[in-house]
Amino acid sequence: MGKPHPMALRERVVALVEEGHSHRAAAERFRVSVKFVNDMVILKRETGGLEPRQQGNGGGHGKLAHLRDWIAARMTAKPDLTLDDLVLEIADAHQTTIHRVSVWRTLRSLGLTYKKKTCKR
Repeated sequence: MGKPHPMALRERVVALVEEGHSHRAAAERFRVSVKFVNDMVILKRETGGLEPRQQGNGGGHGKLAHLRDWIAARMTAKPDLTLDDLVLEIADAHQTTIHRVSVWRTLRSLGLTYKKKTCKR
């Protein structure tokens, strides 16, 4: 017999609590943590369902969200800019301290990739 579907487990856990059993009893019966039971009961109360909440921040909410067009324009105007150069330009032009990984993620989300090519002689 395989594992039950995750939604079925959530439904059975909450149903047992709604029948009057304690969170601890539900956790022991279904071999899950008491925190899981608490989280499922809260989720059901707040949303009316047991679908998993969306994970992550949804993207586009970081320090660079308002600079995406500016970054794209800079890369179009000067495609040989390095990540470090771009970090410095952002700091100078926008008084924003940002990590180079954040700049790289923004470039990637814009469809721009950073490739190092070795010189061949």
